[in-house]
Amino acid sequence: MQKILITGVAGFVGSNLLQKLLNYNYQVIGLDNLSQGQLRNIESYKSNSLFEFVEGDIRNASLIDELVQKVDAVVHLAAFKIPRYGNAMDTLKINTTGTKNIFESGSKYKKKIVFTSTSDVYGKNPNLPFSEESDLFLGETSIKRWSYAVSKLYDEHLAYSFIEEFDTPIAIIRYFGGYGPSQNLTWWGGPQSVFIEKAIKDEPLTIHGDGSQTRSFTFVEDMVEGTFLALEKDEANGEIWNIGNEREITIKELGEMIWNLVRPGTKPKMELISYRSFSGHYEDVMRRVPDLTKSKDRLGYRVRTQLEEGLPKTIRWQRQFY
Repeated sequence: MQKILITGVAGFVGSNLLQKLLNYNYQVIGLDNLSQGQLRNIESYKSNSLFEFVEGDIRNASLIDELVQKVDAVVHLAAFKIPRYGNAMDTLKINTTGTKNIFESGSKYKKKIVFTSTSDVYGKNPNLPFSEESDLFLGETSIKRWSYAVSKLYDEHLAYSFIEEFDTPIAIIRYFGGYGPSQNLTWWGGPQSVFIEKAIKDEPLTIHGDGSQTRSFTFVEDMVEGTFLALEKDEANGEIWNIGNEREITIKELGEMIWNLVRPGTKPKMELISYRSFSGHYEDVMRRVPDLTKSKDRLGYRVRTQLEEGLPKTIRWQRQFY
């Protein structure tokens, strides 16, 4: 494969994947409507003869069809995330309609697709760590935070239907908690984005709930490597792959770590925010940790960067905006 379409190329993972592919002399067409992605993330690559940027929307079926014809494979990253402060309608429409367009064109032209899903589909399953075969426990439909997981879960089922009906080569990735340079600077980017900003400004870190909920955080270079392996390896097709980091940390501990990196020797300032303050209710997941056995054994995936190394790199990148 020599020419790749990346949807969401100006976003967090998209721009970092773009860098890796260009370093390996791939030709890349990058699509983004810039609703969440930032041109600054890809500005340095726009003069590269191997890269073509197209501003457009994944819901535009004719545009998707035109672009997919031109490439050997697609990495589909464009999506709307958990509507913590937004509305569920955009999340549901963008994630389902856009992905359907990608799968239909990919199937028509027999192009490989790496579809990026989310660890959020594991929901409230209390049995950790989560393997790719774990059951998926989602909350009630009146709580809009689950619209993101539902949209991605629908897309996964859609992927398997295309695999079954048309033998479309689709690999499905479930990301766990990404962070690093080019991350979104709002809650869209995750708690670490907001914590870094607050610490730099010497403001209290806003902790949702009591901070005892845990996550595993994956440095973007590890996310990109897992995505690249799924793209390159035929054995990734027709399968789901966890891409993440097995280390579990509470949100409060993450906040303390970030504060101490930004303001060493000072006591962290924290403000607890009740879930009741969110519109339309909100329900958090108390623990989320991946089982990476399958990805390690069959893809050769390895975690190479831990928080102690990745967070300082991320903080140095993010300081420029304040």
